[in-house]
Amino acid sequence: MHGAAPMAGSTRRRPQAATRSRPDRFAMMLETLVARYGLIALFLGAGIEGETVVILGGIMVHRGILPPLPAIAAAAAGSFVADQIFFALGRRFRDHRFVRRIRDRPAFARALATFERRPTAFVFAFRFLYGLRTVSPVAIGTTTLPTARFMGVNAASATLWGTTFVGAGYLFGQAIETAFGRIRPLEHVLIPAAAVILLLAIGVRGWRRRR
Repeated sequence: MHGAAPMAGSTRRRPQAATRSRPDRFAMMLETLVARYGLIALFLGAGIEGETVVILGGIMVHRGILPPLPAIAAAAAGSFVADQIFFALGRRFRDHRFVRRIRDRPAFARALATFERRPTAFVFAFRFLYGLRTVSPVAIGTTTLPTARFMGVNAASATLWGTTFVGAGYLFGQAIETAFGRIRPLEHVLIPAAAVILLLAIGVRGWRRRR
């Protein structure tokens, strides 16, 4: 009599486990991965890759995988820290070969010329300007702009940037829900899978740059 109870319990659990399909288990694994490491990935991706990762983070917010305010904070912090590092490189290591390579780019001269005309406005706006985002903080670092002033304007700009692109990703997530309406059972697999693939691609790209 005592041995029959576990058998009954095990037979009750089997149908429940069988109802969970392999794609569902895969989707749950991906969503768990993104939820656990998503904010860290968003922080790193915002600094290394930029808008693409942050928009993807906004899609994850729309999916309910990432919380909205921490996602914005992670994106803003990643962008802020990356630009502070590039500013410090221009300020402290202007003769290093990495900085010299950046100084040889045509965009470097354009960034300096624009900065000289409107210093504060350019510090606030450069991360929104295509082709000038990487070279600009290095270029500004070679000028006499005080570090504290750059830090303050950079923080305000990074906050607006993070809010803008996380919000854009959130709205894009709504468009995805509409577009995927007919194949909705696959949506919860495809979006987290795309997140993981993109993060892997960013890692490979960063590794190749360091070689």
